[in-house]
Amino acid sequence: MEKVAFIINPFSAKKNYQPFLSELKAKVENPLYYISESIPGTDEFIRQNYDNVEIFVAIGGDGTISTVAGNIINSEKILAIFPAGSGNGFSNETQFSKNLDELLAKIKFKKFRKIDTFTVNERLSINVSGTGFDGKVVKEFEKTSRGFKNYIKVSLKTFFSYKPIKLKFSDEKYSQYNGKYLMVNIANTRQFGNNAYIAPMASKSDGLVDMVLVKKFPLTYSPLFAFRMFTKKLKEDDYITYLPVSEIEFKVNTKNWHLDGEFNRIESPIRIKVQPASLNILI
Repeated sequence: MEKVAFIINPFSAKKNYQPFLSELKAKVENPLYYISESIPGTDEFIRQNYDNVEIFVAIGGDGTISTVAGNIINSEKILAIFPAGSGNGFSNETQFSKNLDELLAKIKFKKFRKIDTFTVNERLSINVSGTGFDGKVVKEFEKTSRGFKNYIKVSLKTFFSYKPIKLKFSDEKYSQYNGKYLMVNIANTRQFGNNAYIAPMASKSDGLVDMVLVKKFPLTYSPLFAFRMFTKKLKEDDYITYLPVSEIEFKVNTKNWHLDGEFNRIESPIRIKVQPASLNILI
């Protein structure tokens, strides 16, 4: 399979990448692949093979995909995905499954479309990024062995102790939304991962992101919030506000963020900017 490179994050999916690699070698003669030990290593591999590769396949979760995407945005190169993360939000939203035959068939036809990405203080995000409660959850989650059960445990433990963050917009026209929030999310697609839809109306090809403001809600509201989130029915109410924007600036009194599920420390002021039609995705 010429002009295709497979980039494997060996730490994704509980480090169980060998079955994928064995199947790949059985179905593709002499595949070009790289088992990544670090982000700089991935960057270097892509640089070395950039001129000879048309399709870069990320095998991992949203963080791995974002790393690969960061090397090929605003170019003619194409991103493909084999989901192997704990949440797989972006791969769910771009219709990639854990079926290698399906992936190889897509690669054969090389059809793609352009989608948006966005930046948080010039750091790339392709799916959903946020601060507040979920930024704290990701920080604590990274101390565990990951997995959906651990994510739920960490979320519940964090919810009861977490104090809302303070948000202040730079533009006066958004001043009515200044205040305290449980979490602030920037959504290019609809879901965090695991089919948890935080922004059911978000589109990855409209030149906008949905800024989702969630106030801390009482425990009695939690079942309704969860039900709506997992059935794509979250909507504006007393606790949730959606602001579709192409760029926006604000301050928050925390440096804890997650970018596509990966913990980052980012200082305010925060500048969000959409990069329209900046990434080619295999379809």
